[in-house]
Amino acid sequence: MEDRIETISRPAPVWPSYLVLHRTGELAAKTLRARRLMEDCRLCPRDCRIDRMHGRMGFCRSGSLARVYKYKVHHGEEPPISASRGSGIVFFSNCTLRCSYCQNAPMSHLGRGTDLSPGRLADIFLFLQHSGCHNLNLVTATHFVYPVLQALELAVVRGFHLPIVWNSSGYENLELLALLDGIVDIYLPDMKYADPEVARTYSAAIDYPSVNMAAAEEMFRQVGCLRLDREGAAHRGLIIRHLVLPHDLAGTAAIMKLISGRISRRIHVSLMSQYLPVWAARQDPLLDRPVTGGEYQRAIEALEKAGLSRGWTQSPPV
Repeated sequence: MEDRIETISRPAPVWPSYLVLHRTGELAAKTLRARRLMEDCRLCPRDCRIDRMHGRMGFCRSGSLARVYKYKVHHGEEPPISASRGSGIVFFSNCTLRCSYCQNAPMSHLGRGTDLSPGRLADIFLFLQHSGCHNLNLVTATHFVYPVLQALELAVVRGFHLPIVWNSSGYENLELLALLDGIVDIYLPDMKYADPEVARTYSAAIDYPSVNMAAAEEMFRQVGCLRLDREGAAHRGLIIRHLVLPHDLAGTAAIMKLISGRISRRIHVSLMSQYLPVWAARQDPLLDRPVTGGEYQRAIEALEKAGLSRGWTQSPPV
């Protein structure tokens, strides 16, 4: 990635605010609220309204236990997320979207993974901390927020203290984000589409653009712009990811304008060129090829035209 980051002050380390919530009992209260949301499931914008605590499954096809595909020390995230010692990444199975070009289809579409108790999940959190990671990076955890918070409570008692990264599709409702306020330190959402019909076609979510923008605005309200610690690792803030798609299906220029106009020009944007035609995309004539160098260069120009100078770009496709 080419680093387009501007100088950011690097203060002394700041303890995650969820430690304060734990001491005051608010973390336990949030965990209980998460359970109630799962009992009449409205954790995501699908609003399935089914009782997942007692065996029913909605759009995400998930039960009451967190299903984990894999976890590891990861060095391939944006520079302040991986930093020098890596990000402790946990990939959760299943998803609230149905992206036809999903690069994680075995876990997101097919649901491969292992159901874990909150205690076992807490063990993983602590293992990643003991491995020296800068943060705990929860990937696609929206539909498992209740067992995640259960595990966090157990881990905190045992000394867990890493900043939490909420790494998501950006398809989040405001009720869930209110629950995460004070727990999540770094939001890392996607902004996938500007056009509702494109979102419907390729991710089965016609409301994605409006839901996604409202979510990003709330994330920014909670954590603000990116801030780094003395090691150059993120300890708080919002980073928005945008994957450039062939034929400008994502509507890159419109998304850059929205970020600049409705959130902030100081937001860090990770502009990604790594699209590949996988999963169902291989049968779609508009998605069955990588992004061209020209398409990605136009995306960079849209980023710059919107006045977004902070973040990262990748090497143009060959």
